[in-house]
Amino acid sequence: MANLEVLASGYGLLEGPRVDEQNRLYFSDVPGGGVYRRSPNGEVETLIPKRKGVGGIALNEGGGIVCTGRSLIYWNEQTRTSRDLFTEWEGRPLKGLNDIQPDDQGSIYVGSLEFEALSTQKPLPGDLFRVDPDGKITKLWHGIETTNGMGFSPDRKHLYHADSTTYAVWVYDVQPDRTVKDRRIFAKLPAGAPDGLAVDAQGGVCTAVVSFRGAEVEHGGVMRFKPDGTLDWKLEVPAKMVTSVTFGGKDLQDLYIVTADNTDDKAKKGTIFKTRTEIPGLPVPKARFK
Repeated sequence: MANLEVLASGYGLLEGPRVDEQNRLYFSDVPGGGVYRRSPNGEVETLIPKRKGVGGIALNEGGGIVCTGRSLIYWNEQTRTSRDLFTEWEGRPLKGLNDIQPDDQGSIYVGSLEFEALSTQKPLPGDLFRVDPDGKITKLWHGIETTNGMGFSPDRKHLYHADSTTYAVWVYDVQPDRTVKDRRIFAKLPAGAPDGLAVDAQGGVCTAVVSFRGAEVEHGGVMRFKPDGTLDWKLEVPAKMVTSVTFGGKDLQDLYIVTADNTDDKAKKGTIFKTRTEIPGLPVPKARFK
């Protein structure tokens, strides 16, 4: 794998990376607030200022994005306005939503957080939901400790889901009605905790790895697991908190890695890295909200 290139730095905890057809990178700063877009020339523009807690971003068909925070919103690029898609469940306001994954019907799979994720508070199990473009919301699963990255297998028969405080990536079987069943461990990490993830064209799962105190590694990084759940490779990144990954570029062989720190240079704080991979990424579907 090629060397890591630094694209941007100086942020807080970066999350939610996505790359569009113009090779523009979307990302968020969870504690600092804001959703941003970096153009290939290095220019960074603010799309949604000050919005905190955005753990997941999805590109939307026809423009705009869907993103999380305390709620799920759709941001219209033409009007530069947002509207709520999912704010409460069974009459109770949501405490927070994290990573999201669109499916081929334009719906959003999203996990809920029932505690302050960046605090020392003990995790309280959250849920997995599906939010459809027509407004229907379906609860799919309960009992996810710390919901994080998600991605579908190339045949769409499996949904991978990182659950950070279990130190594992889990997998569900996706049913014809787009519900899920039989949640089970896909890969147990040998060190560190999984955060955001991306699936490649061969069905491999690339997950960002956060190094917690007491872990066997001094740095976080990226690990790729084969479709059978065995570890293929790992890439060390100069950050203890590597938070998410996504594929981009015309050939989908650019791997973007976002972090919350930089151990090579502390002043750089949250950093965006880019490297090249041998296996291209799997194209991610777009949301279909209006």
